[in-house]
Amino acid sequence: MPTLPSGRKSRIVAGSTAVVGAAAALGAFALTGTADAASRPAAADHAPKPTVILEHGAFADASSWDGVITDLRRDGYPVIAAANPLRGPASDAASLRAVIEHVKSPVILVGHSYGGSVISEAAVGEKNVKALVYVAAFLPAPGESALQLTNLYPGSTLPATLDPVPFTNADGSTGTDLYIQQDKFPHQFAADVPADQAALMAETQRPIAQSALEEKATAAAWKTIPSWDVVTTQDLNIPPAAQEFMAKRANAHVTKVAASHSVAVSHPGAVADVIERAARATR
Repeated sequence: MPTLPSGRKSRIVAGSTAVVGAAAALGAFALTGTADAASRPAAADHAPKPTVILEHGAFADASSWDGVITDLRRDGYPVIAAANPLRGPASDAASLRAVIEHVKSPVILVGHSYGGSVISEAAVGEKNVKALVYVAAFLPAPGESALQLTNLYPGSTLPATLDPVPFTNADGSTGTDLYIQQDKFPHQFAADVPADQAALMAETQRPIAQSALEEKATAAAWKTIPSWDVVTTQDLNIPPAAQEFMAKRANAHVTKVAASHSVAVSHPGAVADVIERAARATR
């Protein structure tokens, strides 16, 4: 089991016997440890650092990475928090790919929640992407959708909290945007975030097109790019068992955190540590 640095508020929790048994049938997790800043090799601290590109997920925006960005900047990492249109994995990946290709340095690509589906497509064929980091995220295989993966295991209470809003496009076609009901948002999405902050997140949430959660993936960059995964064991959006299944299938380096779906907000240090570990391992 990986060990988080001292001073971080996150704590690692073990999976249940049932989940471990299921994992054994699929193969062992690749687990890595996190080093304290004081124990990191001095030479590595002076080496050129990759750019970290952060892709947020549904019901959030780029500000959800603020705490993580603070830690990464302190440690000398260039950071870009990209805007995710939340319209569909293919079109959102095209938007993110433009950002990746604009950056000439090596890239560590990070995705939260639905953003995991996006980075899995956007990184395909992008040679400067050295590592993928999934944060309470989807790691779909070709032919799978976010909705399908959510339903693999019980535990998600998201459907009962959704607030659908129909819309009409300029061409006359119609669709449905999904929000989380504001009064249910804190418990559903951010149970370990301070109440005032969770309420603000509810009020500023960005909707995702329902069709985006139903759209099937066409590519999976985790098949060829080294991957790391933060699994949130108190997640009410993506069941922890589904997260573990996807991480294991991708042979990802796994860190479990006792956190809600909003782990990047509630435990930014833990998330930054995993990103930096991926960066050091792939230099």
